[in-house]
Amino acid sequence: MHGPEGELGAVEVALPFSGLWRVENSPARRVPSHGTDLFGGRYAIDFTAVDVRHRSAPSRGWRSLVGTEPPGLFHGFGRPVLAPVGGVVTAVHDGEPDHEARRSQPALVAYALSQGGRLRRGVVGVAGNHVIVSVDESPAHVALAHFRCGSLRVSVGQRVDAGQVLGECGNSGNSTQPHIHMQAMDRTDLSSAQGLPLLFRHYREWGPGGGEPRLAHRDVPRERAVVEPVPAPGVNGPPASEPAAPR
Repeated sequence: MHGPEGELGAVEVALPFSGLWRVENSPARRVPSHGTDLFGGRYAIDFTAVDVRHRSAPSRGWRSLVGTEPPGLFHGFGRPVLAPVGGVVTAVHDGEPDHEARRSQPALVAYALSQGGRLRRGVVGVAGNHVIVSVDESPAHVALAHFRCGSLRVSVGQRVDAGQVLGECGNSGNSTQPHIHMQAMDRTDLSSAQGLPLLFRHYREWGPGGGEPRLAHRDVPRERAVVEPVPAPGVNGPPASEPAAPR
């Protein structure tokens, strides 16, 4: 966990969900992954739930092309978000509304023009409903953001285990469709935190072009890849060297 001269190194985590999710804004593509170091997000990564056809929503209609859409249309909305590490909850914020989702170019342009207002609101305007966990036996912290309003199941000071449900995926804060934003950092205070790299344990990844999946451990998923967690070798399932059954 510690790098040269006492600096914090990469934080090992599990994927914070079950099932298939597409990777967006991956630090495997660029750093800062979201184009900024603000709010400790230098190495942040986003995940959008998809179906077996790798679609984030079952269909597209006229609202997909020219307007906004209800967040409940998307596969991720309301899905459980799991603790990626064991530790103690150091910050919780709930009560921010879930926005309408946006896939159309006109709606996305209008949303981009309102970005300044969200930045002026600070952490809650950007992260929306969020949870921060202090990692066991480490000074690092992991934040997860954009939870569904009213869905958080943890409180400050509570001990959580990796895999425990924290709340539900939503569309609060700076979010154009339901997804999980996840990042590691050196402190709880998002307004002054410095981002830390993440390394993900035990997952299966389908590349952006499809094809056969690869098994990965202590790695960072690629941009636009689809991933799902797999058990550690010999733990609660078949060894990780065995591929999943065809879908």
